[in-house]
Amino acid sequence: MAGGEAQGLLSVVGTPIGNLSDASPRVVDTLRSSSVILCEDTRVTSRLLAHFGIHVPLQRADENVLARRLESTLERLAAGEHVSFVSDAGMPGVSDPGQRLVDAALDAGMRVEVVPGPSAVTCALVASGLPMEHFFFEGFLPRKHGAIVTRLRELASIPGALVFYESPRRVVATLQAMAEVFPLRRVALVRELTKLHEEVVRGISVQVAAEVAQRDEVKGECVLVLEGPVAQEGHDSTHEAQPVSLDDAILEALAAGEPKSAVAKRLSRELGRPRSEVYDRVVELARG
Repeated sequence: MAGGEAQGLLSVVGTPIGNLSDASPRVVDTLRSSSVILCEDTRVTSRLLAHFGIHVPLQRADENVLARRLESTLERLAAGEHVSFVSDAGMPGVSDPGQRLVDAALDAGMRVEVVPGPSAVTCALVASGLPMEHFFFEGFLPRKHGAIVTRLRELASIPGALVFYESPRRVVATLQAMAEVFPLRRVALVRELTKLHEEVVRGISVQVAAEVAQRDEVKGECVLVLEGPVAQEGHDSTHEAQPVSLDDAILEALAAGEPKSAVAKRLSRELGRPRSEVYDRVVELARG
């Protein structure tokens, strides 16, 4: 309140990413006290509200219509209303709609608060067990293989863990692209975070790609955490893992189904070894 006049408030609310019990009392109180709740999908948010017995009007405000909601939302705030904004799960604005609304509200001099909630990015980083003193959140990669590889190579020198969102339908293809670009780095597939079947699959990228490719189906929302540059890639590194030997790298690549000639070409470049030497060893190990 200021000068006895009502002052509107925009609450940006983080919601559970799977387990509804992760909603804090403050999240519940904030949603219950709202005049209206803007959300990505009214069906998804309706289930959340029903779970906590909250009866507040919902208004769709996904990325397709949010721009059209800005003016009316600012008018509500100017009139002293309490507007909450939620995404389907996690923190709005983090690879989800919300940033434009927060920007517009701040530019208009409106009060904005963030009500913290679970984040798939930070949960996956912790669950991966990989070094995360520094990390970079990329979000979703392109859909086509060539574009994925190009983008991964652009990210190669970032001195920290890389975090990606991916759909279960595309995660195998993305892991295979990571194995192609970063065969010596460790990666963790973290899926179904906070849910009953939460799982972490981690190891050298070629191993994880091969393991996941053998599954009939991958279910649940996926987060991929790729460790930062390792010494074998020619970057300075304080990574504590033991270096991967040439034989290990060859065996991992063969297990992932990579052609022998491609293995030799790639590893000779990455490890600084003569291509003929690497190819001879590839042939020997392929024979068993």
